[in-house]
Amino acid sequence: MRSVTQETNQRLMLLDTASLYFRAYFGVPDSVKAPDGTPVNAVRGLLEFITRLVHDHHPTHLVACMDADWRPQWRVDLIPSYKAHRVAEETAAGTPDEEEVPDTLAPQVPVIEAVLDAVGIARVGVAGYEADDVIGTFTARATGPVDIVTGDRDLFQLVDDAKERRVLYPLKGVGTLQITDEALLREKYGVDGSGYADMALLRGDPSDGLPGVPGIGEKTAAKLLAQFGDLAGIMAAVDDPASKLTPTQRKRLDASRPYLEVAPRVVQVARDVALPDLATALPRAPHDAELLDQLAARWGLGGSLHRLLTTLSA
Repeated sequence: MRSVTQETNQRLMLLDTASLYFRAYFGVPDSVKAPDGTPVNAVRGLLEFITRLVHDHHPTHLVACMDADWRPQWRVDLIPSYKAHRVAEETAAGTPDEEEVPDTLAPQVPVIEAVLDAVGIARVGVAGYEADDVIGTFTARATGPVDIVTGDRDLFQLVDDAKERRVLYPLKGVGTLQITDEALLREKYGVDGSGYADMALLRGDPSDGLPGVPGIGEKTAAKLLAQFGDLAGIMAAVDDPASKLTPTQRKRLDASRPYLEVAPRVVQVARDVALPDLATALPRAPHDAELLDQLAARWGLGGSLHRLLTTLSA
């Protein structure tokens, strides 16, 4: 694929798109509707989010990363409980299960995709992978600064001050963002970016169906990582009778060994996804102005779309 950041003055912004349109859906009143009465609160909210992000953070390249598979089978094979509580309907083998999505949000997703394509914002999803994995791969390949916009703390594992990788984490819309760098991670969680995935798998995450190690929460996980370095160091300590693990910690970690052997592959984002060759430069003019006019009229996108296009052209 083309390199997206060849020069030091270029900045890549990666959107965890589903995370953002879910926030838009719940943050914008459902009274925001198309002329035919169809709710478009997620569509218009996402357009406003992108406008604000571009205006405030000045990316030169932008990619809307998508969940081609929100619950990849290879992750489920390793930990069957992975996101199991969010399955709305199981499908035939080989096709992704349907995710539980609000009835008035699901029809807005194809509209979002069509509008992004007509505007000319790069949109990427890869079969068998989540948006997190697409983001992880773009981040690994980039040669300049990267801003990751997501409401998912799992992506804190990509924070790297030396390589100028940071996460913009929305606290309230995208007007109030937590600029997540390694200093903030150490202050809040006691780990840096590379340690965040190990901490997350040790403590577990009910929202993703990850059980974690019983009795080991966030603070204990951070202390163990500070003491032993990483998960491999912790498990070496389990096998070392002279290590300073408490008897209870040793017993719990040893009993959780089957989970801990597979959890890193589930929790760590992929960084080697086969990405398509595409242009990621921020568009200055619509890719398909005629289609965009039709979409704007059909869905009543009005000022939200106009503000985005004005910001992109500036």
